[in-house]
Order: sequence, then C-alpha cells, then structure tokens
Amino acid sequence: MTKLALSDEILLSIDKPARYIGNEINITKKDLDKIDIRFAMCFPDVYEIGMSHLGIQILYDMFNKRDDTYCERVYSPWVDLDKIMREENIPLFALESQEPLKNFDFLGFTIQYEMAYTNILQVIDLSGIPIFAKDRGEDDPIVIGGGPCTYNPEPIAVFFDMFYIGEAETSYNKILDMYKDNKKRKGSRQDFLEKVASVPGVYIPGFYDVDYNEDKTIKAFSKNNHFASEKIKRQVEMDLSETHYPLKPLVPYIQATQDRVVLEIQRGCIRGCRFCQAGMVYRPLRERSFSFLKNVAKQMLDNTGYEEISLSSLSSSDYSQLKELVYYLIDEFGSDNVNISLPSLRIDSFALDVMSKVQDVKKSSLTFAPEAGTQRLRDVVNKGLTEEEILTGASLAFEGGWNRVKLYFMLGLPTETVEDVEGIADLSDKIARAYYEIPKDQRQGRVNITSSTSYFVPKPFTPFQWVAMETRENYLEKQKLLRAKFNQQLNKKSIKFNWHDAETSVIEGVFARGDRRVAKAIYSAYMSGCIYDSWSEHFDYEKWIKAFKDNDIDVEFYANRKRDYDEILPWDFIDIGVKKDFLWREYNRSLDEKLTANCADACANCGAKVFEGGICYDMTTGEA
Repeated sequence: MTKLALSDEILLSIDKPARYIGNEINITKKDLDKIDIRFAMCFPDVYEIGMSHLGIQILYDMFNKRDDTYCERVYSPWVDLDKIMREENIPLFALESQEPLKNFDFLGFTIQYEMAYTNILQVIDLSGIPIFAKDRGEDDPIVIGGGPCTYNPEPIAVFFDMFYIGEAETSYNKILDMYKDNKKRKGSRQDFLEKVASVPGVYIPGFYDVDYNEDKTIKAFSKNNHFASEKIKRQVEMDLSETHYPLKPLVPYIQATQDRVVLEIQRGCIRGCRFCQAGMVYRPLRERSFSFLKNVAKQMLDNTGYEEISLSSLSSSDYSQLKELVYYLIDEFGSDNVNISLPSLRIDSFALDVMSKVQDVKKSSLTFAPEAGTQRLRDVVNKGLTEEEILTGASLAFEGGWNRVKLYFMLGLPTETVEDVEGIADLSDKIARAYYEIPKDQRQGRVNITSSTSYFVPKPFTPFQWVAMETRENYLEKQKLLRAKFNQQLNKKSIKFNWHDAETSVIEGVFARGDRRVAKAIYSAYMSGCIYDSWSEHFDYEKWIKAFKDNDIDVEFYANRKRDYDEILPWDFIDIGVKKDFLWREYNRSLDEKLTANCADACANCGAKVFEGGICYDMTTGEA
C-alpha cells in the first residue's frame, strides 16, 4: 500500500482531504522500477476543477498506455494545505505514488485560463523546482506547458523549459521517445531541448530573444539557437474516430465540478464568432463518428457508474448526427435514468423533437449564448443569429417543457453603444414574455431566466486581437446601466442578472496580449501572496496593480491600446493555420457590420484547409 505524503494529523486538519490521497476509481498504478519516464500532469487549480477536465484524462490514459511511462497527477493545493506545506517544508507530491514532483522527468501543465498563472508558480515553487527555467539544473524536471493559453505563451515563457502548441495526440509520443533516448545516452538537459526543438509544435522559449522599440512595441523576435524553428506550427489530430479516448476515466471520491461522462463529439467550430479564440485556433471542424461515440459512451458508463453524459463541443447543435446520437443514448441508457446534458447549444437549431426526447429523461436548464442584446452588435461579432431565431428557439424550448434558461452575454464588445447594453435586458425580457405566451396549462410553473454577463477580453488569433479593451471604469459604468435597465423590466421577478467582476477582466486583458516583460509582474504578485486569482475570494486587485507598477507594466499599453496590422504581436511566431490576413479581413468586416458565412455554407478562405481534412474537405466550394 502506498504511504501517504501527508500525515493523518494534517489530513484531518484541512478541507476535503480526499483531494490529496489518490486511489480513485480507475487509477493507474505501475512498478517504478520498470519505468523509464515519469510524467507529472498538473491542472493548476483545485482538485475538483482539474478532475473535470477531459484533456487531462486523455493524456493520463494515453501516456499510461505506454509501458515505459508512468503519468501521475497533481493539482494546486488549496490555500489551507499550501500554508501547512510552506510552514512544515513538505514538498508537493503526485497523487498516485505520493512522491515529490522533483523526482519526476517532466512536470506538465495544461493551461486553460490566464488567471491560473500564479498557481503555476505555486506548483513549481512548492515542488522545490526553481521558478525560472534559466535556474534549473540537470536534476530538475523538464517543465512543459500546453493548452489554450499557450497560443500566447510569452507572459509565462520564462517559467517554462518548453511548450507544446496544438493537440497532444499528434506528437507527444515522439517527445517522450526522444526524452527516453536522450536519457539512455546520458545526454544533458540542453541536448534534449535541442533535439526536441525539431518536433513540430514544440517551442523552446530559451532559444529565442525579443527586442523592443522605444514605444515599447516589439522590434524583433529572433532565434539564438540554430536548432530553433522560425515558426511554431500548431499540431492537429485530423481523424478523431481513430485517436485515443479514455474509456476508463478517473472517478473521484468527492464531487467534481463536472461529475459525469464527457463525450467529446467534435473539435472545432464552423461559426466564426469574431471574439472567440477557440473557434479560430481549433479549426477545422472535425467530427467523431456516430459508431465511435456509441461505443465510447457505453464503455465509459459501464466503467464509471455515472448517471449523466455531457455531449461536449464548441457548438453541439452543429454536430451532423446530433439527433441520432441523442436518440440512441436515451433509448440505450434512458431506462437506467441516465441524463443527457447538451451544453453549447445554438438557440436557433435545437429541434423540438430532440428537446422533447431529452425532457422525457430528466429536466434540466437550457443554456444559450446570444452574446449581444441587439442585432447590430450580433452582426459585428458574426454571431449569425437573428432576434426572431432567438425568440422562436426559446418558444420551442418552453413548449418542450423547459422553464429554466441560462443566457450568456458579453459587455464591452467592439463598437458597443448604450442601446446595445440595454438590449441585453430587453432581449431577456422578450424571452420571458415568450414563455407567458404559451397556454397556461402547458407551462411548467414560473419561468426562471438567468442572464449573465462577462466582460469582453480581446484574445490572440481572433479578428479582435487588434482592438482596445474597455477600461475598468467603462465596464463598471455599463454594468451599472444594465442593472438599472433590468430593474425596470416588467418580468424582473422572472429574470436574475449575474455579472463578472471588472477587475479580474483587467488583469486577464494584460495577460492575454502580454509579452515576456509581464512575467516580472506575475512573479512579483506571486511572491506577494497571489494565488487562486480566478477565485473571487482570493483575488487581490490592489496587489496586482502594485505588481504592475513596481515592474513598469502599463495596463493601458497591454489592455486598452489599439494595435495596427503591421505591429509585431507577441504570438506572431506561432502558425495556427488560420492566416493573419483572414483575421484582419474579418476585423474590417466587423466594422462594416458584415456577416461571414459559416464553414458549412461557404469557405471563407481562412487558411485551415492546409490541414487537409475536416469540414474543409467536406466542402466543395472555395479554397483556403
């Protein structure tokens, strides 16, 4: 039996000790004497959130299929244990073996959200590993990062030995093979980094230098090592029905944020919303086959005991066999009271018969994302959704038996006016009225509508990567205006308004388009006690502003400044397939309030056809 890293006394003194003991259902155990590579996989947030992430489950299962590799997990210790570990000098450990992370060959991070950056430093620091890559020696693990935030890795580049840009199924095994070979040959850390730099998608920050102009913009991004590539090309797994999928996902002993089977039905999106980074960087759309999903769903339910399946994708409604899949899952598992969860729906294309079929199993709320309250602004962001379609879709949902709807909007979108802001409340009220237009005997009690707003943060590789983000003061004024408008609605008792705090968005805005100089502020903020910045109860805006000021980081320069097409952006060295010219063209179309057709209707020549598959090759029109 594995000896726990924490004593009984410590475990009994902290919140949710099951976060740290491992031994979950479907855990992998291996003989360490027969292993060549030890890989610690980290989700830099609390256990319950990390355990809900499909990407970690895929990598965990994929790596552990190798006889020579043992992949273990680690999550950020919660603040109570963090304090104890520092006071008692306890090194951070992996859940499976309970051994210190410093003993591993790799420490890998999946980086989903910019506000987790200080948690990355927390994990590295608690592990006894030097925080800055330049200070690490031969006995330290290789620190590698992946995930959405690595499409601009520069604000955290100095903390990482390497990044992998793209989908892990394509090249990670090659990376592990090269490490094993280098280890066998007794090669140095530098030897491995120089060899692995040739693997497509691998970025070694230490092999590049950045020079700046007097106006603080980037002057040049250049190689300082001849093994480095000129461009880092995003890696894409094209055949999702032949690739790896975790049939025995880990099942925690405490409730995770998403306590269910996650069935990824497709990757990418056809829609082209101009604010959405995922919709651009995961192009082209690739579907998993119906037969693949049927087989995977059955095995995952059998191996976990879960009673819910979530059909995961950026836009589930666009999956070509959604109706057939939903019908199959309900017919096959409905008698076992298995619920079907359908996130990421477009309110215009969710058929009444599918809704009614799902309703027969278990009632839950529906989530829709109009994004903007007026037609003009929806056209600016290329949502491709009319008010008539929204109201018709809502009516179909209500007729299907739902009375709980969640609506998601953004404040601060480019060109937004007062009318656009108030339009969020107006549209919410119209949806509430659509419910009461249904005959009373068909209603399911009072309608409950939750309208939530987040603040728009411009992201790399989107048509809005050049725009100026709203200031904190403007965001707060718009929030105040919208709250007043909601309070004036006739149906205000049926509508609840939630909002995101502006301060977090300001910091996120700096990170999203930041460069290497921002790392100094991240380090300073961490040293002043900042961790769990995505948690409102732990976020300290004043500490961040001080860290920026102390390190000469101008918030306005990074967040609130408009960029020109010719400016070198920190992420320009990455090639995602989608071309910069296409993004610029889309930005200018947004200013003209022009829509661009979705990928299923016409090819917009974005560049993703270079991957030679997915919807690009299902199309017969246009060329990329």
